[in-house]
Amino acid sequence: MKAAVFDSRSRNPGNCVSIEDLPRLEPQSGEVLLKIMACGVCRTDLHIVEGDLLPILPCITPGHQIVGEVIEGATPDLPIGTRVGVSWMGGADGECWLCRHEMENVCDHPVFTGYSVNGGYAEYALVHADFTIPLPAALDASHVAPLLCAGIIGFRRLRVAGVQRGERVGLFGFGSSASLANPILQSWDCEVYVVTRGESHRKAARGLGAIWVGNEGTKPPTELDRAITSAPSGKVVVGALSALRKGGVVAINAIHLDEMLTFDYNKLLWGERQIRSVANMTRRDARDFLALAGELNLRPRVTTFSLEDANNALEAVKHETGDGSVVIVP
Repeated sequence: MKAAVFDSRSRNPGNCVSIEDLPRLEPQSGEVLLKIMACGVCRTDLHIVEGDLLPILPCITPGHQIVGEVIEGATPDLPIGTRVGVSWMGGADGECWLCRHEMENVCDHPVFTGYSVNGGYAEYALVHADFTIPLPAALDASHVAPLLCAGIIGFRRLRVAGVQRGERVGLFGFGSSASLANPILQSWDCEVYVVTRGESHRKAARGLGAIWVGNEGTKPPTELDRAITSAPSGKVVVGALSALRKGGVVAINAIHLDEMLTFDYNKLLWGERQIRSVANMTRRDARDFLALAGELNLRPRVTTFSLEDANNALEAVKHETGDGSVVIVP
């Protein structure tokens, strides 16, 4: 099989992965072999190949937004030919207190697709059968792939923030995840307020029906029930917190922040306002979101690249030159 491989021992700027011929592996107990139909390219993949995330393995095939067809290792629930998705959470120990309480997303022994195990920039992939996700039949592979990270994470953010039908919700940052959460909020009759830098993002938010759109540093004209941040910036979190009503919640969707949070407790946090972090996703999040995506017929704009063109796909994500989400189709 052909696969795009990142070797952390030999960095080559502008040519992060190399296309190699590798043996096609045989599934072991609990695994299925997928023939890959599409794999989305995520900014986290960039963090891996550019060294922002420390390598776990010396060589890895990135990609954690996999759409594939089961071709070996079939089970009664996953017969040959079943089309499934695989996301960032590729496994967990299943035995710890967190896993037993539907918190597998913060399990201390996770498997991360395309980071701790080989991912989807390839013709085939071995995955844990228990961490495959049923996909809506109505959506083709290229349009489902981007939903498997940004879409699920966007949905997880709404859950962590505790969004209720009809509320006022602020989206601080309007990238792929926020744009996919937007139609869900609208289906719940929520008013969406967007604060984001970049005129292209503000234009997209207006086009998708946001009630109000402002640039970075501005404040929505009314108090918000919930706010969700997606920029790795402490200032953005404080800005979101300052826009909340008493009892409101800020959900932070960032792996790290550029600085420690400093704010006036009496003015911003007092009044039972809350700050919560978002980490990964659960299989329940994935199933519930994708069922909803099928009902709403979510079809993000996509730009496709061949497997051999994986480096250009990564560059398109880095410089935001793709028209919508970037997807590799072997």
